[in-house]
Amino acid sequence: MAPRKSASVSSRKSAAKPAKTDFNGGAIAEFDRETELAAYREMLLIRRFEEKAGQLYGMGFIGGFCHLYIGQEAVVVGMQMAQKEGDQVITAYRDHGHMLACGMNARGVMAELTGRRSGYSRGKGGSMHMFSKEKNFYGGHGIVGAQVSLGTGLAFANKYRGNDSVAVAYFGDGAANQGQVYESFNMAALWKLPIVYIVENNRYAMGTSTTRATAQSNYSLRGTSFGIPGMQVDGMDVRAVKAAADEALAYCRSGKGPIILEMLTYRYRGHSMSDPAKYRTKEEVQKMRSEQDPIEQVRARLIEKGWATEDDLKAIDKEVRDIVADSADFAQSDPEPDVSELYTDILL
Repeated sequence: MAPRKSASVSSRKSAAKPAKTDFNGGAIAEFDRETELAAYREMLLIRRFEEKAGQLYGMGFIGGFCHLYIGQEAVVVGMQMAQKEGDQVITAYRDHGHMLACGMNARGVMAELTGRRSGYSRGKGGSMHMFSKEKNFYGGHGIVGAQVSLGTGLAFANKYRGNDSVAVAYFGDGAANQGQVYESFNMAALWKLPIVYIVENNRYAMGTSTTRATAQSNYSLRGTSFGIPGMQVDGMDVRAVKAAADEALAYCRSGKGPIILEMLTYRYRGHSMSDPAKYRTKEEVQKMRSEQDPIEQVRARLIEKGWATEDDLKAIDKEVRDIVADSADFAQSDPEPDVSELYTDILL
């Protein structure tokens, strides 16, 4: 089943009291020309960056694991458009897109991918483990589901400090079956912590369809027993994501506790660069690309409304490609970390 074209609200009840469910399901944010262009550029930057990362991986410049975000760009871009300064972001190992959307420099991200000293983790973390305190990005994490508990801790810190910040924790449909996720749900609901849990449901987890791997494939319902409300959102439409994000963040800031957003999205590449993705057909992938691609949707609207010409969009593409090419050149020429880095950033 393809991602749905609009958000829908799921009703919730807990044993104690019903969860609030007055969300505007199916809302689509109204974008003006500047907002559409900004969304287009940000998603295109992620797309071109990931394409280049895949190329460098194939050439041997990137080692270990490398999980690309191609196809899912609307999720993080739409969320970031709604977030405020001070909101924290934490995610799993498919994290390069989140970093770029948070404003982290393409050079620093690519340098970390290639294990160089100018990388965000000084070349020691690689694709799955880099952070930026300045940008309130608390990491990609390689342990499945680990970031959900850590994100809940960020939300607890916000509650404890009495600030207005909201933690946003991303995890995949596969991680949604981890036990620590439900321990986190319980604590967040009990203490009404300001956190948005985002399930990026790209339909295949590591390589098995959600229909074969989970008894309840509507992940927006996963908070039911804790009284946590949820929404299913068209994660291929940046406007739907932005509208849902506005509501979810306002809900958390009002002191009502956590909320779950299930983003119905799709990844075009395999689970990682080493995955041949033989569990789905090429026709399925091509159908998603041709009918629901998040970037092409924005491109079509810009052209249709007369907000941009083909030449305008080509100029944006060139600007983005130049940024990505520069990051790749930098990442290949930057020195590797000094041996002394083996003994830094270690907690004893």
